[in-house]
Amino acid sequence: MKIPCAIIGLGRIGSLLEADPLREKPCTHAGAIVDNPQCHLVGGYDIDSGRRAQFAETWKVPTDFSSAEVMMDTLHPMIVHIATHPDSHAYYVELAARKNVKVVVCEKPLADSLTHAQRIVRLHRSKKIKVLTNHERRYSLDYLHTQKRIQEKAMGNLLSIYGRLYFGRTTTLATQMLHDGTHLVDIISFLVGSRLKQPTVEGNLHKKKGTAFIHTKSVRGGIPICIEVGAERDHLVFELILSFTSGRIEIGNGFYREYGSKESPFYEGYRSLIPQSAPTFHETGYFRNMMSDAVACALDPDRYPISSAEHGAEALRFILSLGV
Repeated sequence: MKIPCAIIGLGRIGSLLEADPLREKPCTHAGAIVDNPQCHLVGGYDIDSGRRAQFAETWKVPTDFSSAEVMMDTLHPMIVHIATHPDSHAYYVELAARKNVKVVVCEKPLADSLTHAQRIVRLHRSKKIKVLTNHERRYSLDYLHTQKRIQEKAMGNLLSIYGRLYFGRTTTLATQMLHDGTHLVDIISFLVGSRLKQPTVEGNLHKKKGTAFIHTKSVRGGIPICIEVGAERDHLVFELILSFTSGRIEIGNGFYREYGSKESPFYEGYRSLIPQSAPTFHETGYFRNMMSDAVACALDPDRYPISSAEHGAEALRFILSLGV
């Protein structure tokens, strides 16, 4: 019998982005459910009637419910995906727990406040329900490969990380950090295997122009980390540069590159970083692997999520400490 899954919030990440012809598929919660052979998409709910109608037409499932509670009472899903605004996440996770849902997949940021995030974490720790935070880069093959390179010390010791985020020409830097910056903060923490220390900021995160720099270190190992966030750009950038004793890895949206330390072709007696052969990730499996984790958590009561409520709360704590 397939696992019944339902979605609350039928907008972009819930369903609509699946129509983007350039994105790796699946790229939405609905797409990930339908893609998984162990799952069955049984329905969805949104406060917007137009989105409910569009979702029903696209996925051929019922959506005409007066509330998310009625949907759960009617469909009895085992996994519920929450893709609503962050200020409603705690409410819907608590509702799902009361309705005996086994697993919730919650969009980032985990909540709109630390108070609400801790409510979700307490439920997760109580084992009444398992909560995955959709920081999907933890499931992405290119980032998993990067983590392996770090752990194997393939290029020596990891010495520093530089992150760069440009996500809107007229969006405040604070908004960029709260939304897409959660991915950047979380994946850095994932790669170094550690929480991040209290940050300092150069620049004004509340402006819609300019650039700011966030400085921190990993709690374990004290690895220096700098995050650059900027507005006024007409392009999107999400990337990390990892510097090692004898090499460098560059990874971001759509690329993965490695550089090795070689005898310099430019300066006698020195070594330079030279591009070297590296894997090509035509598909990263980011949403597909996240869904597989959700399924495994639903079937195995002892399994701990790769991206949990606790991870989501920690990323939110770090970002809110910036004063956003």
